[in-house]
Amino acid sequence: MNRRTYLGALTVAVSGLAGCSGSGARTQGSSNASGSADVRVETVASGLEVPWDVAFHDDSLYLTERPGRIVRVPAVTGEGESGEPESVAELPKRTEPAGEGGLLGFAFHPSDHDTAYVYQTHESAEGLRNRVLRADLRGSTPSFQPIVEGIPAASNHNGGRLAVNDDALYVTAGDASNGDLAQDRSSLAGKVLRYTLDGDPHPENPFGNPVFSYGHRNPQGLAFLDGRLYSTEHGPDHDDEINRLEPGGNYGWPEVMGRSDADRFVDPLATYTPTIAPASAAIYDGPIAEWQGNLFFGALAGDFLGRARISNGKITERSRLLDGEFGRLRTAVTGPDDHLYVTTSNRDGRGSPADADDRVLRIRPR
Repeated sequence: MNRRTYLGALTVAVSGLAGCSGSGARTQGSSNASGSADVRVETVASGLEVPWDVAFHDDSLYLTERPGRIVRVPAVTGEGESGEPESVAELPKRTEPAGEGGLLGFAFHPSDHDTAYVYQTHESAEGLRNRVLRADLRGSTPSFQPIVEGIPAASNHNGGRLAVNDDALYVTAGDASNGDLAQDRSSLAGKVLRYTLDGDPHPENPFGNPVFSYGHRNPQGLAFLDGRLYSTEHGPDHDDEINRLEPGGNYGWPEVMGRSDADRFVDPLATYTPTIAPASAAIYDGPIAEWQGNLFFGALAGDFLGRARISNGKITERSRLLDGEFGRLRTAVTGPDDHLYVTTSNRDGRGSPADADDRVLRIRPR
């Protein structure tokens, strides 16, 4: 594949499409300057093939490409041009990228940065499945060891996000297009799962198995703020959600979408109708004061970067940034330089790719 690096910059004033205040409020169409900031949007890598997840080690950016590659982009956080993207590992023969599956989530071990975790859709003896692999990235030939097997998979709704926090590995698993599995606590589908770093069910899980929370349709983002775990989730054609996850919490799918009057379900903090397909979650702690502590996510269907202000456990403000500027946006992440990074997903069969797509963008003050 012809890879190329492109470092360009577009200076824009990003201003919000207003959201309503309060828990569970739906977005409205009126505009205001909520959350506006003068920023510089830079392309730090281009010519990528459906980048899915992003993580940093030192000044380099690592990402997964859905067909089955781990790619490193060196010198991303320094001044000047970043380095040429280079393949670190290729797993195409063991990865099934049909539909929404493929090589998805990626996260580094918290203390050993030669070790990482990846989420992979593959063809097993029992059919299509998702699994978590532990990767040893040392040397010229990385090795991969499955540590979590048997997560149900399908063409759609594979989840796939990974997060490491407090020596625990969190995994989002979609319902594999079978909503009934989301309410079945013996199934790994339609859940947020929690494991030890060796792939065992975490000893503090509420049900004595890998399940941390359940009743999810297709959770795609995980982010921690003040010790609490937040998630973004795809609804059908309505009621995409931002949730604060509680151990043992039932988030309703498929019995309810959005808010419910039933006490046994945990209500989302916010919903989006019509669907925007929120595909990630990141907490900003950079130099733009009005964004600090805000949750950001790429919106695949909405073609924008979503922003949600969280105050006292509630979402009090929402806005849309880069609306329509770069097409489908997937993964938002804060880099070690405290700037916000976001990937495009225009080559996934559902977008209209530009010549430079897919790209990794960096957003920083002008």
